[in-house]
Amino acid sequence: MAQKEWLEVRVDELKNVVKKVFISLNVPEEHAEITADVLIEADKRGIDSHGVGRLKRYVDGIKTGMMIPGVEGIIVKETANTLTIDGQGGLGQVVAYKAMKKVIEKAEKNNVCFAAIRNSNHYGIAGYYAMMALERDMIGISLTNSTPLMVPTFGRNVFLGTNPISIAFPIEKGWPVVLDMATSTVPQGKLEVYRRMGKKIPLCWATDEFGNPCDDPGRVLDNMAARRGGGLLPLGGADEETGGHKGYGLSFVVDVLSGVLSGGIFGIHLYEEKGKPSGVGHFLGAMRIDAFIEPDVFKRNLSRFVEEIKAAEKRENCTRIYVPGEKEYEKAAEQKEKVKLYYKVVEEINAIASELGVDATLNPL
Repeated sequence: MAQKEWLEVRVDELKNVVKKVFISLNVPEEHAEITADVLIEADKRGIDSHGVGRLKRYVDGIKTGMMIPGVEGIIVKETANTLTIDGQGGLGQVVAYKAMKKVIEKAEKNNVCFAAIRNSNHYGIAGYYAMMALERDMIGISLTNSTPLMVPTFGRNVFLGTNPISIAFPIEKGWPVVLDMATSTVPQGKLEVYRRMGKKIPLCWATDEFGNPCDDPGRVLDNMAARRGGGLLPLGGADEETGGHKGYGLSFVVDVLSGVLSGGIFGIHLYEEKGKPSGVGHFLGAMRIDAFIEPDVFKRNLSRFVEEIKAAEKRENCTRIYVPGEKEYEKAAEQKEKVKLYYKVVEEINAIASELGVDATLNPL
């Protein structure tokens, strides 16, 4: 019988296995819960490029000393509306989650708060932290720099990260509006997914070591890992004519807020020393709506805005217009209790668990 490519697993069972993997690596249970939740939320929302398929990345990161278990970050500078935090080289999910909790608490007291975080690690989907503010009826902001993977406009070698941006807005009716996007055409994880599935990538996604369009995800990933040249393209592509300079500009700004403003590492200096924390930085924010306008008015007007956009005349052969975050919320609603994973991801998770002596196995339904 042929192997099914996509396997359905229970979310609670998946979380149990992933948590136990982290705990076996001396990650405290609370931290393991946070990290597992961020990874699984990505899969539930259909963002498999940032889900449990990346578990090995974190396992290897802890083993090599890049990610330090058990730390949460410390405040090094603070005002009524700002925080500067040193992540102590910890798991990015834990550092960002704890920081965003502090940001929200300060915003509740002082209307707005922003945090610049240095010396952290990869934190998963940016939207997770922006959406935390929705629980308090606030607007949430989440940015992060990342390993150099993107070629600047007119450049040939990687210099900037995919540097995502997420902003979340509460709403009166329907799903909250959540922008969660890389500033490159696609994130690195998308290439990893295509390589795992043996598929070619569109030529507008990345370049080879000579700066030419490349449809081989493995070649691009290997070149980036070895820094032989080439890499992901900015949002908009390689040229100014298609707006590539705009994606490059957005990535640059994210690096300034996450790396330069935090007093941390930026650009090509991220992930520079093997066996040491990556130096990834984040920038998080929360804003009380009632500091600007009555929350009910804002949420009602946002609902109206969404309804009007969705009711707009459609392009030929198109039946629906989506707003940011809508597809992901619908996917998460479908996958509340069960999530589909590529079969190689299930195999890899079970292999990791077995290697670490974890007494749990992921069993597809």
